[in-house]
Amino acid sequence: MQYIPPNYATLFVATCNLLNLANPNRVYYENQDAYNEREYERKIDWIGERFHALNADVLAVQEVWDEAALKAAIARSGLRYDFVSVPGAENTPPPGSPPGTPARAGAQGTPRVGIATRLQVDNVQSFVDFPPAFGVDVPGLGPHTRFERPPLLATLRMKHGQQVHVLTVHLKSKRPKFLQDAQGNHLEDRDDRKVGVMASLRSLLMRGAEAAALRCIVIDLLQGTNTPLVVMGDFNDNPHSVTTQLVAATSEVAYDKAARDVALFNAYEMQGESALKKDVAYSHIHQGFPDVLDQILVSEEFIASSRHSLGDVRRVDYFNDHLHEGRDRSRSDHGFVRALLRLRTA
Repeated sequence: MQYIPPNYATLFVATCNLLNLANPNRVYYENQDAYNEREYERKIDWIGERFHALNADVLAVQEVWDEAALKAAIARSGLRYDFVSVPGAENTPPPGSPPGTPARAGAQGTPRVGIATRLQVDNVQSFVDFPPAFGVDVPGLGPHTRFERPPLLATLRMKHGQQVHVLTVHLKSKRPKFLQDAQGNHLEDRDDRKVGVMASLRSLLMRGAEAAALRCIVIDLLQGTNTPLVVMGDFNDNPHSVTTQLVAATSEVAYDKAARDVALFNAYEMQGESALKKDVAYSHIHQGFPDVLDQILVSEEFIASSRHSLGDVRRVDYFNDHLHEGRDRSRSDHGFVRALLRLRTA
């Protein structure tokens, strides 16, 4: 019997940390100057050029203060995205509000994650609270029971009808979490090295709790289903870290085959044999050392060797040349990561 190769539909997905994308003349952090008009134009021009180069079907974005600024950058790209959403960073009046209702002021306190896509959107959901019993007590801060930057789940539909879940994430950074009052005044001696240790521990506990809560969301999406899932964003840790593996649980597959159903796999490591795996696969440089903080994880439906496979990962590319161009807040301090995925159409 003649072998007939399957037909595939391609899906380009990309994750982009946009480094405090905000409208001009608005303060986003009290200790940082707002962008003036010239700086704002430079930033959305730069981002627009990068979006054009990525040309992804789905853009997962982080560090957005104003949804309007993201839409402006997309307009500069020359590409068309029919759906753009950054929950918590809106700049329009709430839907259904009466005429004259003031526009919302964008994100407050911390930037948000968002999505832009060409695909049909079946549903969008933002997760704010951790599942019950997954909060942790952080020394000096008390219970940590909510995501600082709520993950965003978009359920999308490809042209041939296949649904795909895309989850955009931005976990707590490693930056030490020092105590401060409501006005932002320091409550601790930041020059005391032991205080610094405790501040770093607070950040680790917060990121770990967020990773565990995110794992619960992943399990709920994958257990007993065959809908492909892509989780991407800024994990603020590398692929083999404890916190990333809390989310992915890839290592469990080695001794529990049933774990594949709810595991996630690093797209870079799952590339097809024809992909060029280069030694420039990093998305951030800290004190001269390259690392991978921005990741794309996929469910087993994208693993060619799985008996539940619906497709594969063809290629993963890192857009990181700008990391060597010097610090400038018109550019991002993160590289962008893009994956070419395939799903069978029949």
